[in-house]
Amino acid sequence: MHGEHDPRECSENFLSGALDLLEVDDELRHLLRGPFREVALELPLRRDDDSLSVFHGYRVQHDHSRGPFKGGFRFHPEMDMDHSRGLASVMTWKTAVVDIPMGGAKGGIDCDPSELSRGELETLTKRFVQKLGPLLGPDVDIPAPDVGTGPREMAWIYAGYARTHEMDAPGVVTGKPLELGGSLGRTEATGRGVAMVTEWACEAEGIDPEGATVAIQGFGNVGSHLARFLDDLGATVVAVSDVGGGLHRDDGLDVETLFRQMNVEDSIDTVVESDVPHDSISNEELLALDVDVLIPAALEGVIHGDNVDDVRADLVVEAANLPTTCDADRALAERGISLVPDILANAGGVTVSYLEWVQNRQRYRWSEERVNGELRDFMREAWEDVSERASGEDVTYRRAAYATAVERVREATRLRGF
Repeated sequence: MHGEHDPRECSENFLSGALDLLEVDDELRHLLRGPFREVALELPLRRDDDSLSVFHGYRVQHDHSRGPFKGGFRFHPEMDMDHSRGLASVMTWKTAVVDIPMGGAKGGIDCDPSELSRGELETLTKRFVQKLGPLLGPDVDIPAPDVGTGPREMAWIYAGYARTHEMDAPGVVTGKPLELGGSLGRTEATGRGVAMVTEWACEAEGIDPEGATVAIQGFGNVGSHLARFLDDLGATVVAVSDVGGGLHRDDGLDVETLFRQMNVEDSIDTVVESDVPHDSISNEELLALDVDVLIPAALEGVIHGDNVDDVRADLVVEAANLPTTCDADRALAERGISLVPDILANAGGVTVSYLEWVQNRQRYRWSEERVNGELRDFMREAWEDVSERASGEDVTYRRAAYATAVERVREATRLRGF
């Protein structure tokens, strides 16, 4: 995360553009901007060595006018209330732009999971659930994986909720292991959705998806699956990176071998050169590559005022949440570089989370083919809504996406009354 980056400031800045475009009055602006509820918790933890550490948990529930709160649960040492506020707002617009009946939330714990044992992480997660009490629930607030968390942590949330409330409710959390009510296709969903939108955006921007050169910053769950899907489409993935560094090859990386290798290794810097021929590259150098498509898939604020002039891609697709700061977003638009915003590009994850929730409520598992088909239908309709608006009103994809989302939340708020 860029040191000066304030995710709440940027999310509000992007929102303001849509509010201005729609000429929303001051009273409704206040309702749409402010979160419904903010929760901050102290989480004391007795460590394995018998020492005591005190962590802090956060949950911001931004809007539930269209359905229960929905949003990720993050383990990261820089997690705080401001990050929760900004990212919760983004979730509200993300669920709205793909038109699933849910609202927005975000939260997590300010810990470094690599410094905690499995037992410590489990205790910390379940304590967070216990302290949130009735503020979580399958019809109230439904967490999902985010940075530093995955199916294991979601299983702990499920178990913690069941113990606290003395009831079995798999719909209280999504992104669970399959054995505990998770959905087929959920692990790959965000990357699959980004790949779909990238293909459609390339076609709209006059870039042939087959043979398009792509650089991906971030090679975790989203970035690694995304690379495979783009490789299958015929795109040429020339660079990938993570916190350990990056790999670059002008004529394309061996994505399949790299994907298999990363299932064994912890970081790209441990990949053996003989397995994946490459040149080393830094994260900053990757952002400056002369490629058709640049995809930031790591943390927020990686494209900012100090490096935006180095970006040479023709198209930027935001696989991460808020990876482009407000000033950088304006600079890219001024230079004519098209950008597909996070609330559309990476909405595949929350879409299949919704589909998982639906299956949990039915107590019935769908086939992976059905899940992927439903995902494609949601993403295609959202892309067409946004791209047609951008073209018809001569605005950026981001402005069009936010305006579409705000219209839907505004109408739900109006119908409910306040």
